[in-house]
Amino acid sequence: MNTPLKLVGFAVGLVAAFGAALGVGNVVGPVGSVADAAPADAHAMGAEPAGPHEDGGHEADAAALPAGLAVSDRGYTLDLAARSLPAGSGTPVEFRILGTDGEPVTRYDVEHDVDLHLIAVRRDLTGFQHVHPELGPDGVWRIPLALDPGAWRLFADFTPTALGENLTLGADLAVAGAYSPAPLPTESTTAQVDGFTVVLSGSLEPGQESELTLSVSRDGRPVTDLQPYLGAFGHLVVLRDGDLAYLHAHPVDEADGAAATSGPHVRFTTTAPSAGDYRLFLDFKHDGVVRTAAFTVSAGAHEEDHG
Repeated sequence: MNTPLKLVGFAVGLVAAFGAALGVGNVVGPVGSVADAAPADAHAMGAEPAGPHEDGGHEADAAALPAGLAVSDRGYTLDLAARSLPAGSGTPVEFRILGTDGEPVTRYDVEHDVDLHLIAVRRDLTGFQHVHPELGPDGVWRIPLALDPGAWRLFADFTPTALGENLTLGADLAVAGAYSPAPLPTESTTAQVDGFTVVLSGSLEPGQESELTLSVSRDGRPVTDLQPYLGAFGHLVVLRDGDLAYLHAHPVDEADGAAATSGPHVRFTTTAPSAGDYRLFLDFKHDGVVRTAAFTVSAGAHEEDHG
């Protein structure tokens, strides 16, 4: 009877351990919404967004972190309606983006054909989902997600019109049930998905912009008829193992329609903030179906290799 409660407690402890290890303190979101750090008169769904602090502020600390590690940044807050949800193939998830005035943000700049990208992934880097929720007139984003038991991280990737700059905020979600964490898959530059083979070329170099090329083939033949998906022929999400730091990966050809090709090669640039292991998720579209190819790669030498 007490299994869900025990698992939620486990998820909270796990998130706290990650935050302590990184030394980022309160800028890393607790499980779910920001309610624990909220004033007593916070909005019904969660807290007011974090504002400036007299000591220089967690806002400044958050700006220096890789994306996705903070629940609040530059006055904007990812506010989950619930910090724990039941498992299920279509569990409703609701959240708001609160602005500098504490009110829900309703105006966004379009990025890759949509106002907001939501990335959901379990903390063992399984269960990856890249979805696009609907914004209601009440300022609440809503989307069903396929949630297995465990500790999840939700990333909201968006550009508030009032700010004019892209933000990626992250918050944790506990999903009750029997949880068996999966080990990180071994490093590989080849992925198989639904009969497609995707090969990764290039390497992640810590602190340097790296170009990665992903090549798609099927039955040994290059795929040259990839379809545009959200304004590009592929979308790449990169997450650091351990804390799930979110790396922005940009298609090299996205700003140059003449240079963009429909395959087999799709090129991206990104910068790994540190040495370590990373999980890469490539979304590509073919015959009207979006598929995801996943890779594990290592950036540079691990800390223990330095002696």
